[in-house]
Amino acid sequence: MMTLRYPQSSRTLTQHRKWLKKWKIKVNESKSSHTTFTLRKGHCPAVNINQNIIPQTEVVKYLGLHFDCRLNWKKYIARNRKQIDLKTRDQLVNRKISHLSTVNTLLVYKAVIKPICSYGIELWGCARKSNIVMAQRSQSKILTAIANTPWYVTNHTLYTNFNIPYVSEVIHERISKHHNKLEAHPNSLLQPLLQSLNTRRLKRCWPLGVQST
Repeated sequence: MMTLRYPQSSRTLTQHRKWLKKWKIKVNESKSSHTTFTLRKGHCPAVNINQNIIPQTEVVKYLGLHFDCRLNWKKYIARNRKQIDLKTRDQLVNRKISHLSTVNTLLVYKAVIKPICSYGIELWGCARKSNIVMAQRSQSKILTAIANTPWYVTNHTLYTNFNIPYVSEVIHERISKHHNKLEAHPNSLLQPLLQSLNTRRLKRCWPLGVQST
């Protein structure tokens, strides 16, 4: 995944082509994509590698995460929720098919569903509160189906009995661990990641600032 900053993009592409040629690496232009991360309207000039124009997209997938052009993580959380629904349907929470006990079903949830829910949370944890609530609602729906509880049982009771943390608590815990690892890392190039960005247009809070509820 290569990040370009206009107007330095042309010079960066030239250096990138020289580096690929030096190390004899072949780039498949048809499988590459060009995404402009900005809040501004309009389109970035076309980007080409080896005289081939790279198709421009609004969402790019990298290491299992979907980065949209505005970096609000709404599309990733929505796709992640669909993936979780496919995993849970017909095999985990459907009592007519699954004959597992509540304890064993909860173990399956922790082993299969929970890693999908928390993957990349150090990045998408800075999403808007409304998007975080979307992920929280999906988790509560699964736990309700696992316990097979009536409508009047609160989510607080489920999370307490199952000893499952809320999404905001997981964000706070994982970001705190990640922040501590960066502080203790010997590589000085990682230190700028600890500095907050004073960007007026992108008013996004740090995931570390998310309070547990």
